[in-house]
Order: sequence, then structure tokens, then C-alpha cells
Amino acid sequence: MSLTQESVTEALKSVVDPNTGKDFIATRSIRNVGISGDEVHLDVVLGYPAKSQHEVLRELLSSAVSSLSGVGRVTVEISSKIVAHAVQQGVKLLPGVKNIIAVASGKGGVGKSTTSVNLALSLAAEGARVGILDADIYGPSQPQMLGIGDQRPQSIDGKTMEPLEAHGLQVMSIGFLVDVETPMVWRGPMATQALNQLLKETNWKDLDYLIIDMPPGTGDIQLTLSQTVPLTGAVIVTTPQDIALLDARKGLKMFEKVGVPIIGVVENMSIHICSNCGHEEPIFGSGGGEKLCADYNVPFLGALPLDLQIRQETDNGAPTTASDPDGRIASLYKEIARKVAVRVAVKAKDMTHKFPNIVIKNT
Repeated sequence: MSLTQESVTEALKSVVDPNTGKDFIATRSIRNVGISGDEVHLDVVLGYPAKSQHEVLRELLSSAVSSLSGVGRVTVEISSKIVAHAVQQGVKLLPGVKNIIAVASGKGGVGKSTTSVNLALSLAAEGARVGILDADIYGPSQPQMLGIGDQRPQSIDGKTMEPLEAHGLQVMSIGFLVDVETPMVWRGPMATQALNQLLKETNWKDLDYLIIDMPPGTGDIQLTLSQTVPLTGAVIVTTPQDIALLDARKGLKMFEKVGVPIIGVVENMSIHICSNCGHEEPIFGSGGGEKLCADYNVPFLGALPLDLQIRQETDNGAPTTASDPDGRIASLYKEIARKVAVRVAVKAKDMTHKFPNIVIKNT
């Protein structure tokens, strides 16, 4: 049987992307299949960043094509193309930002900010352009976590601000603009206005993802953000204990009411690992995050340990994913980040740019 593009395509139908659970032909990821003698070349364009997965995917695809009779050398080039996806109806996309992901919790103290920064760093490590907005006006923590608390944003035109950079991320926070010991004694409308300015008056530079580290709770600020910010989806962070899950349910329902899809749930502090002996114990309970997902039919993205390393590295301004990128904990964050990116990739694409602006004039 002669080697043809059709036979190569047919062979590739059997290869399932382990990240999406679908074959590469069904997801239209295969491009430019070329045959020259016994050599086969093909391009793979993923809708999500996965630099660490390239070798695994290349091996899967090469093996499938090599099984065909008459095939010699197989060359597979893998890249990612991240596009803007649909947001709430009637809300416009933010200039310079393709997708905005809110990381939220119903209550404080569940490790939402730590999870936010490590997810952002994980997406960047996989090859995406990523920014993080610290939306906690009353208790900003990202400047400290990223080790840039002593820096201040610059304004070139006197109207907008340039984001700061740390560990490959573009960063903005109210913490850069006020003294670390100054309490933000602001009522809800003032805090909401300040947050909108931070979001919309920052010159985000061609971001694939902007992670918003949301303030805890489901009050006025959170509701206004959910209604006015173009959110691609939301990630809910909780701990396994029943008290945290009660509030996580409220956060989840808030996003549902305003039409923001839930990307999934992350269970933080799921198990404690003793730094002396390595003994593992679920001190906050177990299975709570998975039960929450089952009750509301949303994906469970993964569980993270309560580990001294995470706290120490975050306090020192170099979160685990940046300071120990090949470690076990970093691999957990990266796995969750890939699931988030894949969930975003399968959403409907934003098509508003295809429609012309309609202007009505009196003549």
C-alpha cells in the first residue's frame, strides 16, 4: 500500500491526547501533513500550553505513523496557539489579554493566593504569556510572594501603568501603590473602583492568560468583578474541611448566577506531610473537594499538600513552581495548570472581533 496523507491521517486517529482525552484529528490539531519518499512530516498545534509534554506527545504520534508500512523517518513539530475564548454576554474583552481566569474562594485562609501564583507560574513554564492581578485590595499578598514588594509601577503616558515583572509574569497589585503598613480603610464602591483601574489602566502586553487572585468571600467587590470583568472562567480553591466547603459552595454559585463557567475545583491542604519523617495525614479531612465537584457536576482539578516547603518559598518571594520547578509539588501545580488550560481551550472561541462596529450618525 502506498503512503498517502489519508493513510497517515487514519493512523493518527488512534492517538489520543492524554491531556484532552480526544484524538488529535478530532481536535483538528494536526496540520501540514507532508510526505517525501519514506519521510513523513507533520505539525501539531495545541490550543493550550504544554512545553513539558512535547516529548511525550511527539513519541505517541511518531509511533503511530511509524507503524505504517513504508515509513522511514517521522518528524513531528509541536507548538501552541492560544486564542481568546467567550466571556459573559455583553462584556468586552480586555485589550492585550486573551483569557482571564478568576481564582476564588468563599473564605480566606485556604491558600487561594498561593495557588493563584503557582498556577500562573506553571502556565508560564509551559510556554504561555501570563499575568497576575492581585485583586485583594484589603490584603494584597502577591508583591511579597513574588519578591517585588519594594518596586513601584511606572507610567509612560501619565494615564496608564506598566506592569511589573517577576519570574516571567506580568504583575499588578494595590500593594505596589501603598505602604505595606497602611490599611485600606475603603468602602466597597471605592475598593471596586480602584480594582477596575488596576485592571483596565495597566498596559498588559499580549497575555494568553491573566490570573486574577480574587479577594475572599462573595460580597460587593466579588460580585461587581464577576459582572464587569470579561472572565473566561473561574477556579474555586477550597480545603477538605466542611467549614471551608460551605463557603466554597457559595463562591461557586455566585459565578454560576452571573454566567461565569466554573473551570474546576482545587483542593488545597488536602494532606499534611511531616517535614521530619514524611508521614502523611489528612488533618483537615479528606474527599471534600471531590464531593463538592460531584454535587455540582464540575471538574476536580487536583489536590495539593499542606507542606512547609510551599510556605517557606512563597514567604521568600520565590514560589515553589519557580524555585523548585522539577520538584514533586511543582509537578502537581503544573498538572492542575494544564487541566485549567485544556478546559479553557475547549470553550467556545470569542467571535466579537469578527463583527464590524456599527455607528449611527444623523445626516
